[in-house]
Amino acid sequence: MMKKYQIYGIGAALVDTEVVVTDTFLSTNKIDKSLMTLVDEERQSHLLDALKYHSNHVKRSCGGSACNSIVAASCFGLNTFYSAKVADDEDGRFFVEDLQSTGVDFHNAEASSGVTGKCLVMVTDDAERTMNTFLGANLDLTSNEVDESTLINSDWLYLEGYLVTDDARTAVAAKAMECAKANQVKTSLSLSDPFVVQVFEENLRKVIGDGVDLLFCNSDEARSFTNTHSTEAAAEQLKKSAKTFVITRGAGGSLSYDGTDLVQTSGITANAVDTNGAGDMFAGAFLYAINSGHNYAWAAKFANAASARVVSQFGPRIDAVEYGQLKQQFNI
Repeated sequence: MMKKYQIYGIGAALVDTEVVVTDTFLSTNKIDKSLMTLVDEERQSHLLDALKYHSNHVKRSCGGSACNSIVAASCFGLNTFYSAKVADDEDGRFFVEDLQSTGVDFHNAEASSGVTGKCLVMVTDDAERTMNTFLGANLDLTSNEVDESTLINSDWLYLEGYLVTDDARTAVAAKAMECAKANQVKTSLSLSDPFVVQVFEENLRKVIGDGVDLLFCNSDEARSFTNTHSTEAAAEQLKKSAKTFVITRGAGGSLSYDGTDLVQTSGITANAVDTNGAGDMFAGAFLYAINSGHNYAWAAKFANAASARVVSQFGPRIDAVEYGQLKQQFNI
């Protein structure tokens, strides 16, 4: 029986504010470059105030890692659904409206009091992105935000690793994973960030349980999660946690495992402007490709091409017309 949705995503609801900064700005404000750092509202407000005098290139959109992937999959043509927690404020309304404008359905759970989460994405001239995230209402995520009937009516569950940065949301993610497995919904997870793997590995393993159908990670995350020193060694260890997986390697392409074969896919040369969203785009494009009947080797080529496009421009998404151009390029 055909299900209503191809992908059901769960993750943070963040309003992304992306700005161009200098390395001097990062060092002056004691910001760890190239990492995601959780901050409180006061710290983020201080940084936003400081940026008023340092940047005039600002882009605002609904965001969060899983959100970006679900948006990409939707824009390529899949039916998608997203669950997250927003507050009853202007940012919360902006998040929902911006998400729905991309064709993604959002759950109808009641918004909370408080403040919608925000992510400050700072991009330096070497195209590296540095994130400071205030989770806000996302800390109140409960299983009430997970529509189990809709999840069961989906082909895939997709979770972001950032969910495991506290025990309460880890429990929500683990329950959703159990529901999916019990109802023959395929499961996928992104490790999301080296910081998440290093600090919250135990929570990640609770969510993974006896294994997932598809795992996304980059080389740093793969090595850290498996306590190995090479991508190839990490790949062998990942087989214990995932039936299939993809390890992204930036300009070096990706290494995918389809359950039988390991395939190295070459990267695509790009004039990198902003690496924010590259991994999210890869996951969304890859999920689109395999849901459309393509094998992992083909999906990796398509996802590499999509990621190359997103890093060549400012912001975590490509323009609407480019989704069609990519499909045309690959004869879809």
